[in-house]
Amino acid sequence: MTAPTIAPPEAQPDSFAFTEANAEKAKRVIAKYPPGRQQSAVIPLLDLAQRQHDNWLPQAAVRHVAELLDMPYIRAWEVATFYTMFNLAPVGRHLVQVCTTTPCWLRGSDAIVAACEKRLGIHLGQTSADGAFTLKEVECLGACVNAPMLQIGDGYYEDLTPENVVELLDAVAAGKAPPAGSLAGRQTSCPAGGQTSLVASDVNYGEPARRGDAAE
Repeated sequence: MTAPTIAPPEAQPDSFAFTEANAEKAKRVIAKYPPGRQQSAVIPLLDLAQRQHDNWLPQAAVRHVAELLDMPYIRAWEVATFYTMFNLAPVGRHLVQVCTTTPCWLRGSDAIVAACEKRLGIHLGQTSADGAFTLKEVECLGACVNAPMLQIGDGYYEDLTPENVVELLDAVAAGKAPPAGSLAGRQTSCPAGGQTSLVASDVNYGEPARRGDAAE
């Protein structure tokens, strides 16, 4: 993994403040934590700030969150730079985050990255000239059973192939993104080969087992 890309000083806004609606959301989030533990709200508040600011997190926003939580700025900045969920520079309208951690790599994430780069005409860490797509490499996104996978916006797309990921990007570009989930039609994280147990249609799961059932 490479170091996070940070917007240069000339791209950083001078100030940041939550909108009235987001300020109320921030208060509700902070109230979930006991007195003296408000700093635990740093991740949800940074996420809220990022969503307000075109899906990237300027330093002024990190400073604003730190002040709200009465914590040193550097502590909040450490959080913002550690997690790949935070974008510290402007990104495209569609942020494509490809997981390349071991399970996805074993299942072909290199080919998924190559297909994305070819379709979008950019490399990892870059944004397309029209500002539509940013392509990033990220650590584990937690859908290892359905690897390889990627995230676009808040949606996870799983069971990827070089072919279906291009179809996915075409659909996103056309504003017709499919529902998030498996692109192979898998039900949640069920076995790829289909159900292998509890397949009998005449089993009454509400009845207790009877002596001798196992031998029948």
